[in-house]
Amino acid sequence: MKFDVVIVGGGLAGLALAVALKRSRLSIALVEARPPVAPDGWDARIYAISPANARFLDRIGAWGHLDGTRMTPVAAMEVHGDAGGRLDFSAYDVGVSELAWIVEASLMQRELWETARRQGNVTLLCPGVPRGLTFDDGAATLTLADGHELKGKLVVAADGADSWTRTAAGIAVSFKPYDQHGVVANFAIEKPHRQVACQWFRHDGVLACLPLPGTLISIVWSTPAAHAAELLALAPAAFCDRVADAGERRFGALSPVTPPVAFPLRLMRAPRMVAPRLALIGDAAHAIHPLSGHGINLGFQDALILAETLTTCPEHVDCGDLAWLRRYERTRREEVVALQSVTDGLQKLFAPTAGPLPTLRNIGLNLTQRLPIVKDALVRYAMG
Repeated sequence: MKFDVVIVGGGLAGLALAVALKRSRLSIALVEARPPVAPDGWDARIYAISPANARFLDRIGAWGHLDGTRMTPVAAMEVHGDAGGRLDFSAYDVGVSELAWIVEASLMQRELWETARRQGNVTLLCPGVPRGLTFDDGAATLTLADGHELKGKLVVAADGADSWTRTAAGIAVSFKPYDQHGVVANFAIEKPHRQVACQWFRHDGVLACLPLPGTLISIVWSTPAAHAAELLALAPAAFCDRVADAGERRFGALSPVTPPVAFPLRLMRAPRMVAPRLALIGDAAHAIHPLSGHGINLGFQDALILAETLTTCPEHVDCGDLAWLRRYERTRREEVVALQSVTDGLQKLFAPTAGPLPTLRNIGLNLTQRLPIVKDALVRYAMG
């Protein structure tokens, strides 16, 4: 089978790229091992979507079809240091309606999947498991486990931080483990969140609480691996108490909605985002610490810029041509490298430690709180 673009990975970035190419002349194959399924209750994978990416998803026809009863706008954010530091952000202060939207990963993935499934220029190959990848001057050939061969002018690796496609293409990446895990869970709360997101920088890591609809919140606790194991071993009631105490009882008593799960945190850098007949997007191109909340937002922007690069490719130019693909890499590289560096620096600054760092970081929070221009710039950058 021949296609213009073969996307490996049906996660959020890969699906967003396929849907963003809806009005292009390109034929697209999307290879994914399993279709998305609705969670039993609430998804523990929760993302903060920036206004810029909400606009992107709206432009490609997905945002307006999401179930609004399962989404929450963030009206304000509180950042608490571990020694009296405090920093507050407000949508009202910068003249916008919300700082971000809190949305379940599965909600977005299922909507994008259904949109791609109905799309005339997309062929979904699911279940599809890649087993071989070769390149020549005329095409890339992706061989699937069932023996099918897909030939494409361009292969897009959208299959995650441990990307099989990236490895098969010979792109070696560097991983920097943080010796931390992100513990995620959802809770029912006693006191209203009022659409306020909170973050606590603590001696045992960083606790982020995100507002969900009604009286629900989602948490991400980035903490040393040993402490994460300790949290997962707690009985549900004890775990609720531990999280409530860590959040200074900001939301009162907590009741479990989803059981806690943990994933290792690491920084991943790729030396390049493109090669002849290959482009990397999403976690296949970069992975960052979750304290900034920008991981999926980077992936959506990858999809947006790569889609623009491909749709503006003249008919006489091969869309897998390295010189043309470098337009995508040049556009994205600066933001990716900058955010990876800033997030890695923040992780070091706010890592559990003794010495002068706790005092310095709390002074920094309080100083920024007193500088409205700096606060405004930070908010507008985060919003895209």
